[in-house]
Amino acid sequence: MEMVNIKINNIPMSVPADYTILQAARDAGIEIPTLCYLKEINEIGACRICMVEVKGAKSLVTACVYPVNEGMEVFTNTPRIRKSRKTTLELILSAHNKKCLSCVRNGSCELQKLCADYGVEDENRFFGANNTYPIDDSAAHMYRDNSKCILCRRCVAACRANQDVGVIGANERGFSTHIGCAFDLNLGEVACVSCGQCITVCPTGALSEKDNTQAVWDAINDPEKHVLVQTAPSIRATLGECFGMPIGTDVEGKMVAAIRRLGVDGVFDTDFAADFTIVEEANEFIERVKTGGVLPMITSCSPGWVKYCEHYYPEFIPNLSTCKSPQQMFGALAKTWYAQKNNIDPKDIVVVAVMPCTAKKFEIGRDGQSAAGVPDVDIAITTRELARMINRAGLRFDALPDEEFDSPLGESTGAAVIFGATGGVMEAALRTAVETLGGQELKKVEFEDVRGTDGIKKAQYEVAGMTVKVAVASGLSNAKKVLEMVKNGEEEFHFIEFMACPGGCVNGGGQPIQPASVRNFTDLKALRAKALYSNDEKKQLRKSHENPVLKKIYEEYLGEVGGHKAHEILHTHYTQRKKY
Repeated sequence: MEMVNIKINNIPMSVPADYTILQAARDAGIEIPTLCYLKEINEIGACRICMVEVKGAKSLVTACVYPVNEGMEVFTNTPRIRKSRKTTLELILSAHNKKCLSCVRNGSCELQKLCADYGVEDENRFFGANNTYPIDDSAAHMYRDNSKCILCRRCVAACRANQDVGVIGANERGFSTHIGCAFDLNLGEVACVSCGQCITVCPTGALSEKDNTQAVWDAINDPEKHVLVQTAPSIRATLGECFGMPIGTDVEGKMVAAIRRLGVDGVFDTDFAADFTIVEEANEFIERVKTGGVLPMITSCSPGWVKYCEHYYPEFIPNLSTCKSPQQMFGALAKTWYAQKNNIDPKDIVVVAVMPCTAKKFEIGRDGQSAAGVPDVDIAITTRELARMINRAGLRFDALPDEEFDSPLGESTGAAVIFGATGGVMEAALRTAVETLGGQELKKVEFEDVRGTDGIKKAQYEVAGMTVKVAVASGLSNAKKVLEMVKNGEEEFHFIEFMACPGGCVNGGGQPIQPASVRNFTDLKALRAKALYSNDEKKQLRKSHENPVLKKIYEEYLGEVGGHKAHEILHTHYTQRKKY
C-alpha cells in the first residue's frame, strides 16, 4: 500500500495515499464535523461543515472529498475554520424549523450538537424568507417534514445506492430546492418499500417513523384488553444503545424487565415464532425440491424485501416462500392457539411487535395476515419507540434486573436468535433442512459460509446425495444483483435469503440512530450481529425443530408441519404492485 507523509495540526503522520483529509484526521484522533458525508454513498462535499485549511491553498477545502498528498500540511481548528463552520450553521438555521424541544430528534440531532459545539447563540442571525411545506405522512411507516431538512441528501443516497429504489430526490432548484418524490407525489403514492433506511441516516428530525406508542399506552390502560408484547431477535442487541451502552451489548434480560414494568400482560419472544418460520420454511423447501416446485425458493421474512419484489420483480413472486414472517406468525399463534388455551376472545388480544424495521408497520396491514379473523398483529413499534416508552415510564434501564421472557410463547432456540443478522435465516433453515434431508443428527450446527456482513454470499453443501446451492444478500441493491444473475442464467441457486437492510435486521430502519461520525467509521452491523451469535452459542437448543413448545403446538393444535391447518394460520400470499 502506497503511503504519504503529511502533517495535521503540526502532527506528522503517514497515511494511505488514497485517503481523504477526513480519513487521515480520524486516524489522528481528530473528529472533523460533517453533515452530508456518508462513507462510500454520499461523498459530495455539499454541507461545507468539514472545511479545513491546507497550507498553500487559497481557500478552505472540504475534508470529506479532498485527497491527501505528499508533504501536505492541514489545519482543522483555526479561528478562520471555526468562524466558517459557525457561519454555515447559522445559514442552515435561517431556513430551518427550530422547534427543537418538541422534535423527535431532540438530543440526537447532529445539527443541534454542532450548533452547541460551535457556540451558535443567535439562531436568527440570518433572517428572511422561508419556504413552507406540508408534512408528508401518506406512507404507513414514516413521515417527511421538509421544514427540518438541511438538503444533505443522505436519504437520497441511501435510497438510491443501498436500496436501488431511488423514489426520492432533489426537486426544483436554488432556494426552492427540496427533497421529495418525482412530480412531488406523496411517498404513499410511489413504489417505496418502507425500509426506513432514509430515516437512520437523516441527521435531523426531517424524517422519522410514525410514532405508535400512544396506541400501546391506550391498550395497556384498557382493562378489556389483553396486551402481549413480542420483541424481534435483534432488539436485544441494539436497545442498549438508546441508553448509552456500548454497541453490541446484549440487553435481553433488562429489555424484558422494562417491558414488563410498562404494565403489559405478557412479554414474549418473536424468536419463538421464528422457530415456526424455520420449520415451515424448511419443509416448504424440501417439498419444492422433491416435487419439482419453483426454485430458487426465496425467504419472506423481510417485508421490505417482499414489497420490493412485488414492485420491481413480480416475476419472482412464485419463488417467495409462502411463510408469514416471524412477527406475523407470532400474532397468528397468539390469537389462535394461545387465545384458545387461555379462553380469551382474539378480539380482546392486542399484539404489540417491537421491531428493528419500519416496514413492519406496513406489513401488519397486508392482506392474508388475519388467521383468527382479526389482524395477526395490531401495533408495530421500532426499537426507538420502545426506548421512548421506557424513558417516559421513568425506568432506569441500566439499573433493572435481568428477567426472562414469559412462557410458553417465550421459548426459543439459538437458530431463531440469529435471524437478526444477514445469513441468519439461511443458517437456521439449513440446520433443520440438512438434518431432515440427511436423516441424521447434525453435529456441527454452524454454517460459517453464510455468516458475515458481506453484501452477497454464496455457498453450496452436499446433502443427501445432492448439491444444494444457496445465496444470501442484504441491502436491496445486492438483492437486485442476485436476481439479475438468476434471470440471466449466470447463477443457479436452490435457496436464497434476502434482507432489505444492509447487514440484516441489526441495521434495520427502526434501529437506534447513530451519528455519521460513528456510522462512517464503525461496523455497526458486525458489532450488533456478534451479540446474536454469542446468544446462539449459549443456547442449549440450537435447532428450530427441537423447540419443545413448538412440538407440543403441532401435536395438539396445528397437526403436521406444512399441513392444512398450519397453512391456514402460518402462511400467506403476495400481489404484484405498481412500479411507478
